Amino acid sequence: MKSNEVIGEFQDMVSQVLIRHRSILDCLTKYQESTARVNRSIIKTVTDCGCISIQAIKQQFPENGSLKDCSKYMDSHVKGKLCEHCREIIAEEIGNHLFYMAALCNILDFDLAELFGLEYNRINTLGHFLLS
Repeated sequence: MKSNEVIGEFQDMVSQVLIRHRSILDCLTKYQESTARVNRSIIKTVTDCGCISIQAIKQQFPENGSLKDCSKYMDSHVKGKLCEHCREIIAEEIGNHLFYMAALCNILDFDLAELFGLEYNRINTLGHFLLS
């Protein structure tokens, strides 16, 4: 099954099972809540489990470096590797977040697979000039 088909089927499934939070207001607040839960699950990985740590410092980029080489110098600030337990929890929270993103797309009549395609094309076209 192709990625676009999976995304489309996922969006259809969300439409079928979403009952209580069909209002745009409910859906927006659930989407925001899911964002907070993703963030919290990552933070708990650092503060409770400790399988990863965050060591943030100023990003270092050489003055004469090219835009193309920029990614070589950028650091995620994440040290370590997620343990299986933390990985499972974060994946569940991200999945929940995707659920509410798909629900918002349904309410606003967007095709999620199409949005992925449009964003892919934008990134592909702009490349390093996107500066995300």
